[in-house]
Amino acid sequence: MNKIEKSWYKPIGLLNIALLPLSGLFWLVSNVRKVLFKLGIKSSYKAPAPVLIVGNIGIGGNGKTPFVLWLVPYLQSLGLKVAVISRGYGSNPPHTPYHVTEESSAAQAGDEPLLIFKRLGCDIVIGGDRQASIEYLIEHNEPDIIVSDDGLQHYQLARDIEICIIDNERRFGNGLLLPSGPLRELPSRLKSVDLAVYNGSVKEDGYSLCTSGFFSVKTGQRAQEYPSKGIAVSAIGNPSRFEKSLQANGVTITQNKHFADHHMYSEQDFEAYTKQPVFMTEKDAVKCQSFAKDNWYFLRVDAVPSEALIEKLHCLLEKKGIIGHGI
Repeated sequence: MNKIEKSWYKPIGLLNIALLPLSGLFWLVSNVRKVLFKLGIKSSYKAPAPVLIVGNIGIGGNGKTPFVLWLVPYLQSLGLKVAVISRGYGSNPPHTPYHVTEESSAAQAGDEPLLIFKRLGCDIVIGGDRQASIEYLIEHNEPDIIVSDDGLQHYQLARDIEICIIDNERRFGNGLLLPSGPLRELPSRLKSVDLAVYNGSVKEDGYSLCTSGFFSVKTGQRAQEYPSKGIAVSAIGNPSRFEKSLQANGVTITQNKHFADHHMYSEQDFEAYTKQPVFMTEKDAVKCQSFAKDNWYFLRVDAVPSEALIEKLHCLLEKKGIIGHGI
């Protein structure tokens, strides 16, 4: 994290106050844009299939991807054909819309879309033009429902269900809008979403993140044995959560190496760690598999929602007519 990002999760200081005029401008531009969509001056695209958005009001490290990795199979278990769209932050596809395949690289698809594809094998299309991505999916795959990975603030896309993921530990930081704080919208936005879901909460509207073993970065196979200590490398929004999970699984961290969220790794990033064991997240691993060493491991993490949250989601899908009653 840089100095500004670190200040978001501390009591409000001089740096945050100095940035308030920019936060005010951010609020003005964002709200004018929302009003234009609300009044119909700017038009929204209504997809022919239901759209479910999983997003957040803050930036980075909210645990959104693990929830999507649980949500897609859950929707499939209800008999729905599910496809995913993503902006593909940090990606460089040869064209857009870009359909992620087995041949896709992390550089082409982006880390999170490639992780979703590798884990689930579902149809996932990336591109900044979400309408074009949806039209591609409708033409080629005919999904029953489309899950938008992020895009809560993308009001150009009409949505049937909004799910907002909140980090139960960090919550809203100092509660200020960018760049004085970590928020893209104020907490009052939660009143209008269909479900506000707390990552790390055991309460009814939450889910926990549970580790499910270490895997080889090189092969993707579960590691039956792994070292008891090594270097923790991560390029995620909240590296401390990952490092705590490593320690909880018996790994002694000899050194931490943090990169910016979505950093696209190269072999040069690891030149200083040629012989030492390296531990990383699954999101990091998809970007390192092509040059990984035998002693590199990733810790897999799965979202485990409360029964009450599953029930709320099921009722919401019935209410919106996405599934029939009794399914």
